[in-house]
Formats: sequence, C-alpha cells, structure tokens
Amino acid sequence: MTGTEKHIVVVGGGISGLCAAYFLKKRGFRVTLFEKDATTGGTMKTILQHEWLIESGPNSALETTPLLRQICGELGILDQWVYADERSSKRYILRNGSLHPLPMGLGSFLSTPLWTIGGKLRLLKEPFIGRARKEESVAEFVTRRLGKEFLDYAINPFVAGVYAGSPEKLSVQSAFPKLYALEEKYGGLIRGTIRSRGERKRRKETAKDRAKLFSFTRGMQTLPESLTRALGDAVQLSISVERITPMRAGERPQYFITTVRSSEKSTVEADAVVLSVPSFGAAPIIRPIDPETAASLDEVYYPPVAEVFLGYRREQIDHPLDGFGFLVPEVEGKNILGCLWSSSLFPHRAPESHVALTTFVGGSRRPDLVGADDSAMLETVLSELSETIGIRGNPDVVRIIRWDRAIPQYNVGYHRILSKLERFEQNFRGSFVCSNYRGGIAVGDCVMNAEKTAATVANYFGVSPG
Repeated sequence: MTGTEKHIVVVGGGISGLCAAYFLKKRGFRVTLFEKDATTGGTMKTILQHEWLIESGPNSALETTPLLRQICGELGILDQWVYADERSSKRYILRNGSLHPLPMGLGSFLSTPLWTIGGKLRLLKEPFIGRARKEESVAEFVTRRLGKEFLDYAINPFVAGVYAGSPEKLSVQSAFPKLYALEEKYGGLIRGTIRSRGERKRRKETAKDRAKLFSFTRGMQTLPESLTRALGDAVQLSISVERITPMRAGERPQYFITTVRSSEKSTVEADAVVLSVPSFGAAPIIRPIDPETAASLDEVYYPPVAEVFLGYRREQIDHPLDGFGFLVPEVEGKNILGCLWSSSLFPHRAPESHVALTTFVGGSRRPDLVGADDSAMLETVLSELSETIGIRGNPDVVRIIRWDRAIPQYNVGYHRILSKLERFEQNFRGSFVCSNYRGGIAVGDCVMNAEKTAATVANYFGVSPG
C-alpha cells in the first residue's frame, strides 16, 4: 500500500464518516475526523440498562457486502458478531386486525390471506408490463407492475419499516435503484430478478432479501466504537465545522476548515475534505462557497421518528413472538408503523424469562405523533400492541427515544439533488460527499460508499492502492 502525506479532513463521525476515515487511513492518508458530539456513531447508539439492551438507532444490519466482515475482522470484533435467530426470516404483516406471516415460498404465497385471489392473479401480468415513460414514485411503479393490493400489503409497510417513508412520495429510481434497474435493464421484475443474480455474484454482493441479519453481542454501537479506537487521535470530538474554504494553488486547491469548539474558532488546513454529515449539517458548511447546492440540501426531508422500547415478562404476552416482528400497512388505520421483537432476534436483549419490544411511531406517515408527550405516546402504543399481540399488564421497562430528523427521504425529483452534488464535487475539486442521503441509507450501503469514496480520493491524488 502506497503511503502519502496528504491530509484529509472528514466532517462527521457517523458510520459513513468513520468508515471513510478508516479506509482513507488504510490507504496511507493522514486523516482528521471532526465530530460535533461528544461521542461518535451518529444514530448508531446502544443503551445498556441493567440486563436490557436498547438500540436507539439501527437495530441490526444486513450482510450485503463482504466489506462488513472484512472490516470487523480487521477491527478484531468478529467474535462479537452474531447472526439473527433463524426465526427472523418470519415477518408478519397486519391485515384486518390480524397478523399474517409474509409468505416466503410459492406454497405459502398461494395460501396466504394477505392478498385476495385477484391480487395474486394480478402478479401474473407483471412480465407483460412495459417500461415507464416518466419518473415514478414507488407507489406508481408498484401499482403499475404488481397492482394496488400488493402495494398496500407488501410495499407500503416495507417502505415504512425501512425509510419511515411514504411510497407515494419516494422515488423508485432514487430510493430503490436496483428495483428500478430491473425494469430499465431487463424489462421487468421477475425476469430481472432471475437474470441479475449472476451480476450480484460477480460483484460479491448479496440481495437484501437474501442477506443475513446480524448485530453484535453488546449491540450495534460496537462497530462505531471499534472504528473510533482504530482511528485513535485522528478523531476529534465536540468540534463543529463552520465552513470550508478552498484556496486555489495549482491543479488542486488547498482547503481551510474553520472549526468551533466551546465558542473558540480555529482553522485547519487540508488537501481534501469529505463531508459525512446529514444534508442539514452540510448545507451551512458549503453555503458560503455554493449557495445553490446548499439550498438543494435544505430540501432533503428527514421525518421525525419515535422509538418506544418496552420490556415485559414473557407470560404477559399471548403471541409466540416467533419472528422478526410485524409491520403495519397504512390502510389498516393504525398509529404505529410496526414493532420489532428485539429479544426474539438476538440474545442478551432482555433478562431471562422477559421479552423486549421496539415499536416505531411517526415517520412520513404520521409525523405529528412524534410531538405527543410520553404518556400519550405510551398509551397509543400499548393500546395497539394489546390488540395485535395480546399484552396484559404494565411493562417492567419503558424507554422512549425521539429523532426529530431521522432518515433522509429520496423523494420524487431527488435525482436533481444528486446532480447538484456531482456538480459541487466537480466545481470544488478535493471536496467529496459521503453520507446516507447519497447512495443508500442501510449500514451496508454506508460502508460500501465509504470505501468507494476513499478510492475516489486516492484516485484524485494518484495514490496507488498497492
């Protein structure tokens, strides 16, 4: 591996920034990472409360790329890696007030009451549907190719579970580019799914519907904590970046980064900058040099989401909790988006003879509910959980966590924002954007994009991977 004395500043210590800094350091760059909070990890935080393990951000990740095991092996945490219980493949959808397992094979698909006979027969038309002639929302795309019933009782709850978003607003091209590509490249979803398997294998990627779910014995925060230790003094906490200023000096500009710590400003010089903060954090940083792109970043919507963690004695719940959890379609008219059965997924999430439940409220569907006080929110959640899984009595543990701006929404027209980011990087050579509002919101997406960004930075400086 070829070393270099080039200094790269990474702004933001979430999983994207930490991985970008890690891969840059591996390539021999001198790296400084600035994080405004007192800890790294962004939303990837784990709370240990006696024998309860509470995830306040991602509850798990999908092993969609070998980079995940590679980086965990290098960090020495593979012995803490744990796959989800085999029951996690069983996922429930609420219909007409009852929970039904999402079918995983042809036999269960034919017999499931999740869709009517008409809804199932509608899927047979999919190979004969033509390509779209305009950018579509996820709802438009799915309704056109698979029918309204499949949208209501498969895609709508799935989108709420992944993005906390609305399929009527999300762009299929930007939010689910691989799904969109099946139609663009192969002419259909069924045909494309079959023919694209070989391409994923060559890229050493695993489709998200086939990837294994994993976490760590002491929770997801294990990953950012380990990255932070590996980066050592390169990580600078409780420091905000106010602006970046490029100064032309030959082919490549030098960057002056203005930072603020405890109201004291200072300036750091760097050869390149990687922006790994949310769009609403990046906008004020670049506004002095590119107000147009900053205005586009201001448009990215992050809906609020509340997480309600509940701990119960096992005998208080009627349902066997034999799976991942359940999702709630919007047409069911409920207030909650869904519920993860956390202690059914991974060990050491609850004391013996107890269960841990993680319920989500709000998102693009009902952002107004996140502002309710704790007692009102708890009453809503308990009422709807009682109806679906049969809860009796009061919980032993309650923890409510709110994110005012949770997940970036890749809404219709989002390609224009992405184009602005590309022009920004072209106009301000040596500046790079690596965050979950570009290239995917999943943990695996963030890791892959961080590695790609590090490679792009290396290419910019002509540094050989060795």
